[in-house]
Amino acid sequence: MFAPTYLDHNATTPLDPAVREVMLPYLDGRFGNASSRHEYGRQARSAIEAARAQVAAAVGAHKTEVVFTSGGSEANNLFLKGVAATTKPGVVVISRLEHPCVREPARQLTRAGWAMETVGVDAQGVINMSDVERAMATGPRMVSVMLANNETGVIQPVDEIAAAARAAGAWMHTDAVQALGKLPVDFRALGVNAMSISAHKIYGPLGAGALIVDKRVDLAPLIAGGGQERGLRSGTENVAAIVGFGKACELAVARRDSEMQRQAVLRDELDNALVSLGATIFGRAAPRLAGTTFFAFAGIDGETLVGKLDREGFACASGSACSSADPEPSKTLLAMGVEPNTARNAVRVSIGMSTTRSDMTRFIDVLRVQVDALRGLRAVTVE
Repeated sequence: MFAPTYLDHNATTPLDPAVREVMLPYLDGRFGNASSRHEYGRQARSAIEAARAQVAAAVGAHKTEVVFTSGGSEANNLFLKGVAATTKPGVVVISRLEHPCVREPARQLTRAGWAMETVGVDAQGVINMSDVERAMATGPRMVSVMLANNETGVIQPVDEIAAAARAAGAWMHTDAVQALGKLPVDFRALGVNAMSISAHKIYGPLGAGALIVDKRVDLAPLIAGGGQERGLRSGTENVAAIVGFGKACELAVARRDSEMQRQAVLRDELDNALVSLGATIFGRAAPRLAGTTFFAFAGIDGETLVGKLDREGFACASGSACSSADPEPSKTLLAMGVEPNTARNAVRVSIGMSTTRSDMTRFIDVLRVQVDALRGLRAVTVE
């Protein structure tokens, strides 16, 4: 059976066998509802609380600060809408890089009387601190800035932005979905009040995530009902997924440093090859995740190149998977000042634990052939 080489780990990761192993009992004999008062329920409750401690340890938080959700999107919405529901309308500040699951709920708040301020970035995709200072002068109630960009991999100065938010009297949130497992993530050190993370980006199951939230933050739930998760996220818990999330967090921390070093070597090899082929690498001069490269070739459509690579057995992306249905150029690249035609040519490669040196060598060889062929076709068309 044909099995392509997977180079799209920023979109999702495969389930780690060790994670699957700890999940299986809760898909079989240990099927109890964690709210039940009998032994089946007690087993489920105990498993959830053990996972809560694992998740908290992975990000330097206390277990009582972990609210389990269905993923990063729900966690981001819970913070923004949850805070908005408990306070009078004010200003919410986000960056121009934010994922749609931050950008769209922030826009929705404007219909309820909130004002949305956006902060810009420089040509490398790093948030402009002078723009942050301007936004803080508006007296915001909430600030939400991602820790690492899902397309470029560029790491943002969240600790500096959090300090500015504190000085302005605003609650500070960071979307750390792409950062967890790829760089050290410390809830306390960052100085934020809330943080969103997700299991399926760290070799855990789809459908599990968490909002790490300071108890001082007054939140209204998005989902009301049985009062699970301290009343902040009602609904019968997905015990197997939560258990898998906990194990994935434990493993992610244990292997993070060695994987960062290994992936950085492979990424640099790819970057050097791309430069030799004349590609533009977005955010290359900024601090970025070890396994992410976002690039473009002049005159070569990104979707076309991704399709060619797919047929040759390499699965990568022409941008964010969550925005793949949007024909418009990457909003991240546009915010960086990239021309729309160049942004449409963008391709993302995101390396993971399964990516080998051989994989990267073969990918570079195939990429070179496909780029040369597309350039030749373009030259014939122009003539």
